[in-house]
Amino acid sequence: MTQIQTYEAETVQEQMKSVRSRIDPVSLLLRAVVWLAALTVAAIFVWLAGYIIIKGLPYLSPRLFEWEYSTENVSMLPAIVVTVLMVILALLFAAPVGMGAAIYLVEYARKGSRLVSLVRLTTESLAGIPSIVYGLFGFLLFVVACGMGFSILGGALTLAIMVLPLIMRTTEEALKSVPDNWREGSFALGAGRLRTIFCVVLPAAVPGILSGIILSIGRIVGESAALLYTAGTVAAIPESLFSSGRTLSVHMYALLSEGLYVNEAHATALVLLIMVLLINFASGAIAALFVRERS
Repeated sequence: MTQIQTYEAETVQEQMKSVRSRIDPVSLLLRAVVWLAALTVAAIFVWLAGYIIIKGLPYLSPRLFEWEYSTENVSMLPAIVVTVLMVILALLFAAPVGMGAAIYLVEYARKGSRLVSLVRLTTESLAGIPSIVYGLFGFLLFVVACGMGFSILGGALTLAIMVLPLIMRTTEEALKSVPDNWREGSFALGAGRLRTIFCVVLPAAVPGILSGIILSIGRIVGESAALLYTAGTVAAIPESLFSSGRTLSVHMYALLSEGLYVNEAHATALVLLIMVLLINFASGAIAALFVRERS
């Protein structure tokens, strides 16, 4: 029996060698293109990160992190506080709505219905609208019509509408990636649809959902055009949600547009890069933790 297994193993190895020796040149070309694309993306990121670090690191100082902004210190701490508030508020508004809509489309809506097609069409259309248009919409709706003025709340609501299509589509694709036999097994054990969704489907789709939230956070943190029309540019710690304030991206834009604090703007860009990387690493660690617990 051992000799037969040995013979079969040798036969398989010979076949694998013959296949490797007859690799299609087109496959080699495609593999080279894929590797080139991956290396290009990595090189661009390293170049951008290196440029920001070289330009911004020499000008980082404790004065840039003082509690109150002034023309002497050009502190970015108020902008950091506003950025964190904007991310939290925008996700509080957008995440439940986007995830709920995706759950309905995947788990409850009838396959191929016109409503599903219409919702997906409108979602894709919203995702392609420029951010300046969202800013004008938020200005007319929240600042003027609702009487909020230039406020943190108005900017957060505008950003929530902006990232809603992204959260919705990524959550929908994450739910679709869960095998149907998992749902069927849960139903066979007597669980209802709602229990199956929250106990079986959503935990398995957490990595994909977190990917959408990470992308949404990146867009919120890096947005400036929409916030200029809704949140304003006041460089101070907000006293309430109806106070005006500037995020890090708006702060960097204001410093560069004035032309007097270019070095401080580079330092702000470095802090913004560090914030985004920390958020990405933290979200990736949370996703890996969920996958480890599921396995």
